[in-house]
Amino acid sequence: MSRILIIEDEESIAELEKDYLELSDFQVTMENTGSKGLDRALKEDFDLIILDLMLPDVDGFEICKQIREIKNTPVIMVSAKKDDIDKIRGLGLGADDYITKPFSPSELVARVKAHMARYERLTAGAVPVNDVIEIRGLKIDKTARRVWVNGEEKSLTTKEFDLLAFLAKNPNHVYSKEELFREIWEMESVGDIATVTVHIKKIREKIEINTSNPQYIETIWGVGYRFKI
Repeated sequence: MSRILIIEDEESIAELEKDYLELSDFQVTMENTGSKGLDRALKEDFDLIILDLMLPDVDGFEICKQIREIKNTPVIMVSAKKDDIDKIRGLGLGADDYITKPFSPSELVARVKAHMARYERLTAGAVPVNDVIEIRGLKIDKTARRVWVNGEEKSLTTKEFDLLAFLAKNPNHVYSKEELFREIWEMESVGDIATVTVHIKKIREKIEINTSNPQYIETIWGVGYRFKI
């Protein structure tokens, strides 16, 4: 159930808004002072905030400004002021809508639904942040499956990338060749651990400055390999 915060000092208006929103299956929380409303807006997660402009102690402009510094929650500003300058200022501070009193409660509900639907579309279409590992000039983008060394992109085969990414994701852990073969090739080595050795060699040729003294993938003689950090 979507959560809505109403910050409104006129109790009759707040209760009316609450009743209509609850009839539309919203969960509603009310605060009647600016300071309490601001504190709640910043500390809790709401799907939309209905914010009165004229409030005791902290006005709606300041509340909207502080919310926008850390959150993108939709904000509908409500006020008895009809002056365009107030609307412009409110929208300029990041409010998504501005409604002047008196207004129809059904109109408020319609606007709430419209803004929440728009926000859901925007967040659903947001581009996720890539999963990237960066260590001493080596950059491994696991999402895009790309590798750079000191800004220069290197071309790795599928298994070379999988092997490098696995070791980098588990630094300072020593893996035997048999363990790496099972992890990357998803089968028992059956005496074919030379495949791991060859792939490590090829990876080093692509990412190490000095393959005889590797700074990333270290050989632990008699045991296996580990990624150094």
